[in-house]
Amino acid sequence: APSPPSPGARAGPTTLPGDPRRWPAEPGIPGVVRMLDPYTYRCPAGHPDPCPVCTGAPHLEEILQYEGAHTVAAVILEPVVGTNGIIVPPDGYLQAIREVCDRHGILLIADEVMAGFGRTGKWFGVENWDVVPDILTVAKGINSGYVPLGAMIVRKPIADWVRDKYFAGGLTYSGHPLACASGIASIEAFKEEGVVENSAEMGGVFAEKLRELQEKHPSIGDVRGLGCFWGIELVKNRETREPLVPFNAAGEAFAPVARVSKAALERGLYLMTHWNVIMVCPPLTITRDEIDEGIRILDEVLAIADEYTV
Repeated sequence: APSPPSPGARAGPTTLPGDPRRWPAEPGIPGVVRMLDPYTYRCPAGHPDPCPVCTGAPHLEEILQYEGAHTVAAVILEPVVGTNGIIVPPDGYLQAIREVCDRHGILLIADEVMAGFGRTGKWFGVENWDVVPDILTVAKGINSGYVPLGAMIVRKPIADWVRDKYFAGGLTYSGHPLACASGIASIEAFKEEGVVENSAEMGGVFAEKLRELQEKHPSIGDVRGLGCFWGIELVKNRETREPLVPFNAAGEAFAPVARVSKAALERGLYLMTHWNVIMVCPPLTITRDEIDEGIRILDEVLAIADEYTV
């Protein structure tokens, strides 16, 4: 499984990601093989042209060769990797993964828990590349989190196959009427209020404003995102791309980013950070004026990160 879908609280989802939060739960479920993210800014292959990792197919084909494609049930990935830094794949990546899966008879599962329901400016992240997965997993945005709700959406051949099969894996609160009603109401509100369209429009504003910040602040190494789903990667040095804080940093090692977050909160802006990445994931109803206010505060507090650059 490409790393990393959002880790859950059960053995399977906890095992799948490459995120360190899975470490206490090891060894987890068997049969999981991870592949590298299409992380163009920090490509582990050095990002040659063409890149075997960031184009998708060569890296996946190599893994299938070693593991035996006939033993692989599915490839699961986030169309836009969320928690690990808002990693947007290059154009063609998802299409290449889809083609490899089709050729080997492997299911493609898109984890849209974070990217789905308008977050990237489309109803689902995969729509940015016109890729149709075999299974979509969704939650969070399906009802804006008012009531716990998750869902699995499958293509018709899969639905037809399982229709007359008994699966003893249900949960006590599966299909809860209140949760499902909230999902329907939320989707109706999305349509009536143009929430997805607003996310797409504000994505253009974020692209402009965040790249202006990048030009001004030497601590910003990379800016990437879609819709209302953006990452600001902080570095000590743009040339070497040394992260502002180390991988899985905590305590004093995390102090530079902690200082930035604290200063922002004191000014009324809550920042979600993951190591050296500031994750810009506002409500999809955000306005231009609210973006301007947030950018103004970011501009002020990024001066703290700039103090650590060399």
